[in-house]
Amino acid sequence: MKKLKGCLYSASESNTKLPDLGPDLIMSEILPRLPAKCVGRAKKVCKEWLSCISSKEFVMMHCRHMCKGSRQKILSIVQESCFISSTGVDLVDEKTMITLPFHVRPSDVWILSSLNGLLCVCLRNTFEMLIWNPLIRSCINISDSKSYGFFKIYSDAVGLYIDSSNDYRVLHIKCGRFTVDVMAYSRRTDHWKRIPFLQKRHYHTNGYVWSGGGGLCEDGLYFTVFQFWLAGDIVIIRFDVNTETFSEIGFPYVGNGETCQGNLVNMNNKLHV
Repeated sequence: MKKLKGCLYSASESNTKLPDLGPDLIMSEILPRLPAKCVGRAKKVCKEWLSCISSKEFVMMHCRHMCKGSRQKILSIVQESCFISSTGVDLVDEKTMITLPFHVRPSDVWILSSLNGLLCVCLRNTFEMLIWNPLIRSCINISDSKSYGFFKIYSDAVGLYIDSSNDYRVLHIKCGRFTVDVMAYSRRTDHWKRIPFLQKRHYHTNGYVWSGGGGLCEDGLYFTVFQFWLAGDIVIIRFDVNTETFSEIGFPYVGNGETCQGNLVNMNNKLHV
């Protein structure tokens, strides 16, 4: 508790009494709002705090608070330049040019998915997939000699997620002419593994188009799958990040017989197209 006081109060206020807030309020309302350095120190308070701060739920709460206001950053790739800017009315014109950590032009970088500041990108010249953190200028190449980690535009789908062990993973759905292969990359082990897909054969034809990036909401990655031969035939495929299983969800009724296409994104824990 003394370490938490040190994060919240200056030395001149050290005599101020910290009210009895209760552990639930501290865990849900105070710790997620602390800067990253203070959160790191708070891990040493006790085993209970270490367990809470290390959980996937806490990571998501902390990221949501850190993304508010001027802390949120936007990565922009325009023609041959790449820069990071801050959000907010007063900061919208502040831009920081960055140099790409890979040897391609900015216009040859496809952003496939994002999560907590990490990006999964594809290089247009080689189709290799990489995990990139633009803020600290670091990246790792996740493609290998077994053809894993190579992205096909207009057919494959990718999503970033965190599993039950707090490991960052990349889900890669590879769509062939009559096959759907699913692979998951582990950041912790630096290896790919195969994941079984649905047995329904009609998804294994080339008549279906997947949304390129999966929308992460709660414990699921969501993709839209569209049958372009039949107007209006669209379904949502959900990947459970804990059980690593797939399921089908009916697409909401749009009305007027119109077909809705697009990527699913998470806004305030609700999916939007």
